[in-house]
Amino acid sequence: MSTWRLILSTVGILGLVAFLYVACRIHRFSFIRRFGEKHRFLAWVVSFLAVAAAVGLFALINLYALVIALLHLFIAFLLCDLVGFIARKASKRNFGYDVRNIAALLLAAVILGAGWFLAHHVFETDYTFYTDKAVGDGFRIVEIADAHLGITLDGADLAAQMERVQQTQPDVVVIVGDFVDDDTEKEDMLAACQSLGKLETTYGVYFVFGNHDNGYFNYRNFTAAELRGALENNGVTILEDESVLLNDNFYLVGRRDRSSPGRASASDLTEGLDDTKYIIVLDHQPNDYANEAASGADLVLSGHTHGGHIFPAGLIGLATGANDRTYGTEVRGGTTFVVTSGISGWGIPFKTGTISEYVVIDVRSE
Repeated sequence: MSTWRLILSTVGILGLVAFLYVACRIHRFSFIRRFGEKHRFLAWVVSFLAVAAAVGLFALINLYALVIALLHLFIAFLLCDLVGFIARKASKRNFGYDVRNIAALLLAAVILGAGWFLAHHVFETDYTFYTDKAVGDGFRIVEIADAHLGITLDGADLAAQMERVQQTQPDVVVIVGDFVDDDTEKEDMLAACQSLGKLETTYGVYFVFGNHDNGYFNYRNFTAAELRGALENNGVTILEDESVLLNDNFYLVGRRDRSSPGRASASDLTEGLDDTKYIIVLDHQPNDYANEAASGADLVLSGHTHGGHIFPAGLIGLATGANDRTYGTEVRGGTTFVVTSGISGWGIPFKTGTISEYVVIDVRSE
């Protein structure tokens, strides 16, 4: 819980600093400066109210959306000041505050608008992997992670995405954690589980828990046990440090989340499996690559990172060692790793530098 307090405190401080800075920059508009010559206090009130109005709608979503909007305004103003400084040095031409302020507002609007679209529009990302193991005619996996129901997708939205998934004719669908969040409504959770139950696949739908599925603050209107029951009632198989052999030629190995106490090691989970068959490991968090490669897994599917979500968060995650990879594919030894940016994301209804997606993976014999 102390980690969350630190995160929330940091978010609050950053938001306050950004708000004050942006208000000061808005105060530099020439018409506000002229107004301030006679009404100094009212001019500052106008500046603060202008910023509050510009970002106030985001506060209706949540605190994180508000802070992200403010930080993007803050960064846009800094960038426009830097460009103005370089232009002045290079061409001796001075771009006044009005020009720089308008450019900064437009830049922030474009970035946030694009981020909103990338978070709310779900793309299909396709991969094809080849193996020397016998997999018959091959098989198709659809990977879904990080729905975090209630941020950009509610139950009906997810059901619509599952109709798209159905059109890919998957052999198996895997849900790799963080299906729900602390803000998810029970109605949306039930509707989403029902949409999974309607999927027609060759081998079924499988689920592993992420760090958010059990809930952190216990204020949502359903329990983890009710989530588990809704999944199972709709034919979804939950794998918790368990494996299942499908079609006698490939295994699904579902790991408990890293946050779960007593989770088995990757090697323990693959020990005793027939290594002539293709082994797929489902692990919500991509941060055990060395051990998973050593375990003999052929393919490891993860989510959790949201592809970085807001730039440069993904780079920070890699630099601090929180994740082995932020997005995409990587091969270590004989193991291929895939990290999806997720079909939605946590808390923030924007994605800058990444997309929302579900992943379609074809595995074929060489």
